[in-house]
Amino acid sequence: MTVLTRRVGARLVVDMLQPARVVLQVAAADTRGLTETLLVGPGLDPQELVVAGLNRLHVVDAPAGRFTVTYNATVVGRSEPVPVDPMDEITYLRPSRYAESDRLGAIAMAEFSWIDGRADLLAAVSSWVGSRIEYVIGSSGPTDGAVDTMLERRGVCRDFAHLVIALLRSLGVPARLAAVYAPGLDPMDFHAVAEAAVDGHWRAVDATLLAPRSTLVRIATGRDAADTSFLSIYGGAADLLESEVWSVVDGDLPGDDVHSLVSLT
Repeated sequence: MTVLTRRVGARLVVDMLQPARVVLQVAAADTRGLTETLLVGPGLDPQELVVAGLNRLHVVDAPAGRFTVTYNATVVGRSEPVPVDPMDEITYLRPSRYAESDRLGAIAMAEFSWIDGRADLLAAVSSWVGSRIEYVIGSSGPTDGAVDTMLERRGVCRDFAHLVIALLRSLGVPARLAAVYAPGLDPMDFHAVAEAAVDGHWRAVDATLLAPRSTLVRIATGRDAADTSFLSIYGGAADLLESEVWSVVDGDLPGDDVHSLVSLT
């Protein structure tokens, strides 16, 4: 069996207009099979905060001035799929900032209430969103949620993911957002997909079909994009001057099938 090797990373250049606390989420969440370097400088020493297997945050108290973040990682092999715990069943059924499931219940029931089985439901919701929402770079703003995407009928990866999440929650399926590195993505950037609870495990749902799910590398996980930002500034102001992301897999990219159950591993 071929061992999957993925090489991922990012480079950010940030201009701090005022001193502030900076929270980064660019590191791969799972450290098993991981070789990595994270440089924040000049002269800054990030503190790591960990939610095992789900999030690794790096916190920096940055002075005014410019600094650069450079992250490189090689991920060899696959880890075990993340199980669904009892608290997940509650947390990820609730409406959230960008996934307003309480406002989309009527649409979800009208379109999908006749489908039996969560696996078939995931495929149906993914196909429905992918066929009705147009992927248009720059078409949505940072405060747009699933309802905005439904009305505008266009968006980027996070908008597709938020709509999938909101519809699934409306149907009683716990769902959440994962920020990922995505080999094969074009144009290359940080990517966002939905995850849904099926038979005790989290399964990836990507209505954009822009990258094979089996190659994705988890960066951060949360209720929606409010929990998974790659860069957050607290107590000051800053400008993001440059952002570059890379993500490749050794060998050929595998195919993907929307009807298959795939976990981020």
